[in-house]
Amino acid sequence: MLKGDKPLERAHHESPLNHDVDLVLFSLILTVYQTGYLSPLDVVQEFLFVIVGGTLVGLALGYLSVGLFSQTDDSLSVILLTVAVALGAFQIGQALEVSGVVAVVVAGLIVGNFGLSRSTSASTQVTLFSFWQFAGFGVNTFIFLLIGVEINLISLWQTLPAVFLALIAFHGGRALTVYPLLGLVGWIDRPIPWRWRHFLFVGNIKGSLSTALALSLPLALPGREQLIAIVLGVVLVSLVGQGLTLPWFVQRLKVARGSEKGKLLEELQSQLMTAKAAQEELDSLLKSGVLPKAVYEEMRSAYQVRVVASEKKLREIYNQRSENFLLKNDEHNKLEAIRRQLLLAEKKALNEARRRNILSEEIFAEHIKTLNEQLLKLEDD
Repeated sequence: MLKGDKPLERAHHESPLNHDVDLVLFSLILTVYQTGYLSPLDVVQEFLFVIVGGTLVGLALGYLSVGLFSQTDDSLSVILLTVAVALGAFQIGQALEVSGVVAVVVAGLIVGNFGLSRSTSASTQVTLFSFWQFAGFGVNTFIFLLIGVEINLISLWQTLPAVFLALIAFHGGRALTVYPLLGLVGWIDRPIPWRWRHFLFVGNIKGSLSTALALSLPLALPGREQLIAIVLGVVLVSLVGQGLTLPWFVQRLKVARGSEKGKLLEELQSQLMTAKAAQEELDSLLKSGVLPKAVYEEMRSAYQVRVVASEKKLREIYNQRSENFLLKNDEHNKLEAIRRQLLLAEKKALNEARRRNILSEEIFAEHIKTLNEQLLKLEDD
């Protein structure tokens, strides 16, 4: 799952596992509250039962639904099928008192690797991925909006000491898990640099899951309102404080620093883009009659010198680079971003031609399919 050893990717893939463990522990704490007692053996058994049970539910439902995706390639039908699988896996998991989140994740892995990739076209997959990206963004937006609606400034002020104690507690717990566990990685694999460990510690931003769990507390729970106020306060401080300072920490820790050659490439690219933008503006001024031709030629030639010099240096750098350099630096990602932009431009031109009835539906569909396959390949790489 991880492409390279980048800390941002590690943090991204760490999040779903953490969320699932959080949900299981939350359910165990509620069980202790409702029953009044839960032995350590019961905790281990319950934890394993919930995780393994959710995995089995996801495997079963995922494999049972794989055949359905081979029956249709309509993008709307496939979207509805994936929604049904996700909701079904979660509801079945909840009904069997196992982890619905684990069931959804496992079912999604099965459907994505055996259902979608083998039986649906690239166009359908692109549409499906766009839908789920929008759905995830919408849910997070709704929950963060709910934070603002639910927070009572008076209650927040009254619980401020408890909020800061909670912040200290979960940061302390984060430190006790991140640093020792990542230190053990060096015994079985390459050691993880300290600056990456610091990043994973600092990037412990609380948000949507914490809010959802707090709001799901039983109404009869004593001190429920105070707990919700504390959680929402922690989330608010985390999002605002850590969210705003995280870019500064990333810069200070130098986890996203580029090579000297990469910086030189960016500098040359910026010179090239600004010079060409100025030339386009000069062309516009000449065409509108604002600028005399003699002045236009003099100023444009000065910018042309910059364009030629930048293009020459860029060509020399790209000709000298090795394939190994391309794969190990950010230039690979930048070139992929440019390729993606070009493919999207091609799709836009095809859609415009189809809208004007310049292309037939058959030719249009064939070319769109090819472009979507290339876009998917860029996503996979």
